[in-house]
Amino acid sequence: MATHTLDITKDHCPMTFVRTKLKLSQIAEGDILEVLLSEGEPLANVPRTAIEQGYKVLSVTHVEGAVHKVTIQK
Repeated sequence: MATHTLDITKDHCPMTFVRTKLKLSQIAEGDILEVLLSEGEPLANVPRTAIEQGYKVLSVTHVEGAVHKVTIQK
């Protein structure tokens, strides 16, 4: 099992989940994706959409300032 990181802090919806989904499609089943994103729409939408699409959101944590980390298992 590997851990991958994706920084989408400079992206805006709907590109935030498009980039997250693309990265998830490139990693192996069971791998972990740590997504760095900004608060607001991305923080609300990425975890919810990941769950709706069948992925497991392991955690949502505050990093610093407006940056958060969403940990998703494929």
